Amino acid sequence: MRTRQEQLEELRVAGGWNGIVIVGGGINGIGVFRDLAAQGVPALLVEKGDFCSGTSAAPSRLIHGGLRYLETGEFALVRESVEERNHLLVNAPHLVRPIPVWVPLFSWGGGLSGALLRFLRLRRDPGPKGAALVKIGLSIFDRFGRLRKTMPNHRMVARSEALGQLPALTDRVKIVGEYFDARLSSPERLGLELVADAEAACPAASALPYVEVSGLVDGQLMLRDRIDGEEFSVVPSLVVNCTGAWLDEVNHELAIADRLTGGTKGSHLVIRRPDLAGELGERMLYFETHDHRACLIYAIDEAHCLLGTTDLRTDDPDDVVCSDAEIDYLFKVAAEVMPDRPIHRSDIVFAYAGVRPLPATASGSTGAISRDHSIRVFEPGGARPFPLLALVGGKWTTYRACAEQIADMVLRRIAAPRRASTLDEPIGGGRDLAPGATDIAALAEDLQRRHRALSADLAGRLARRYGTGAPGMLESFAGRDFEPLSSAPTYLRGEIRHIAEVERVTRLEDVILRRTLLPFEGLANSEVVQEVGGIVGAALGWTSQKTGQEIDACLDLLARRYRVDIGGNATEERQTSIAVG
Repeated sequence: MRTRQEQLEELRVAGGWNGIVIVGGGINGIGVFRDLAAQGVPALLVEKGDFCSGTSAAPSRLIHGGLRYLETGEFALVRESVEERNHLLVNAPHLVRPIPVWVPLFSWGGGLSGALLRFLRLRRDPGPKGAALVKIGLSIFDRFGRLRKTMPNHRMVARSEALGQLPALTDRVKIVGEYFDARLSSPERLGLELVADAEAACPAASALPYVEVSGLVDGQLMLRDRIDGEEFSVVPSLVVNCTGAWLDEVNHELAIADRLTGGTKGSHLVIRRPDLAGELGERMLYFETHDHRACLIYAIDEAHCLLGTTDLRTDDPDDVVCSDAEIDYLFKVAAEVMPDRPIHRSDIVFAYAGVRPLPATASGSTGAISRDHSIRVFEPGGARPFPLLALVGGKWTTYRACAEQIADMVLRRIAAPRRASTLDEPIGGGRDLAPGATDIAALAEDLQRRHRALSADLAGRLARRYGTGAPGMLESFAGRDFEPLSSAPTYLRGEIRHIAEVERVTRLEDVILRRTLLPFEGLANSEVVQEVGGIVGAALGWTSQKTGQEIDACLDLLARRYRVDIGGNATEERQTSIAVG
């Protein structure tokens, strides 16, 4: 990938940009960027933060078929979600893999009458669901998954078997529904790989992080570099607004007053609980709460679990701190399904929240708000001489289908043909990698055979993180690069250096929060941030003062927004870390 500075210089030399501009570097904006690049159509993508740093960084880290959307009658969305999930399992097998899902059920026939009312569109709010209703839903779910089928059909697990395999489960359970969905180990990395794929397919395309829209001047779109304050004017032929929860804010900058979005906040906790992780194994518990919301818990690794999520209305897209009340709620609902495994605040190693960009609604249950997307078209008018397409809503799982729909609208407007579909296009390190554990294991063995300095554990981790991109990365290593970090031995010094040099890193937080999984492994502490900061600063040519500022800012962010106990004394220890790096 070109560096951010190289891209900014290209804009300066060219005197701006005259073409398609995509605002918003979350997964949906990146998806549109990737699809247009596949057609040979260059676009300029701008994102006010890092790629996938907003809502796209705050999901349940699943690629799921949306079983719960059957309850609100969104059958087309469920079908699309299941089909896109199946393709992602094939296109990005290093990052997306199957996960068995257990749905504990506490009645046999509960919720049938309410489901009928919802099916007839006489009621929208969700209600209780018993075994018969869930069985019907899972049967429909299986039928939707027949296209490019990747996983087994559902089954019903008897109470005795369920309690035998998962002793933590409450004995109130009558039966368990089991089906398969998929988990996404690193949403941010998948987004970054799509950016790299797009720029490789269309070298004239350019994706700029930390650049925001600042308004209109004489019909030109004004962009501001959030790092040094430099402003650019560009002349778009068309703008696509994919800013999610910030959609209305950006639209207002572009002379559009309509209110299109209304957010709901979802929070998650990463907890250090080896006992729970061991009992859950590879399966996820997906359970209905006392207030008929859907929550989940599954093991991230052998020591950590992910627990979520809340669903609270909010009008502030920057309301992204998990509150004490949300933590209490998540603990309470977890105790409803695992009463003998209480979770405590001392178990939390990382907490995160994001605002889902849903269509604006005045009332009703948040669970009843459609998760489907729509596209509003605003023709040129007033101070804005270019048309604007605004994406309302949008899900992680269906980003590709959504992007294809938007790209087709763009192609019609510029009279350009569709040359290719991205449906079967491998993503990043998923190229030449078959789904399942066999190819990953073979890749790991090959990495260790080529590089004797790698342990089997590290080779396996690199294969899962980067897929077929791992060999090329390791070829650039020399000297101390093969040494593990002293503070986080599951990462290599050369790996951090490579990330900083190649993956368009602008801030230290980009590496800690989005280019690695350090927070999800309980490793985002002071010692790690300082060691990684020293390596990143050296790779990017930062001064010792700049490196120190980035370390302090990252530690403050982890403590303030993510509830991380960073430990250590950053101020006293920082200079030693920089010198070592």
